[in-house]
Amino acid sequence: MTTRMEFAVTGMHCNSCGLLIDDEVEELPGVTSSSTDVRKERTIVDLTASIDPDAIVAAIAEAGYGAVLVP
Repeated sequence: MTTRMEFAVTGMHCNSCGLLIDDEVEELPGVTSSSTDVRKERTIVDLTASIDPDAIVAAIAEAGYGAVLVP
């Protein structure tokens, strides 16, 4: 079973920003994919395991950007 979470992301300027975010998030255990749309300022994360959304926010922050879970 796959779960999907969506995050609103701030501070991105170009497609390289999205790639940095995806690289950081995809390193988390249980994450199968991360797809960031710079224009929409959103990151979609697919998971196979239960992960605290704060861990994903922290990974995005590690890449240098702000994020909040979209309800």
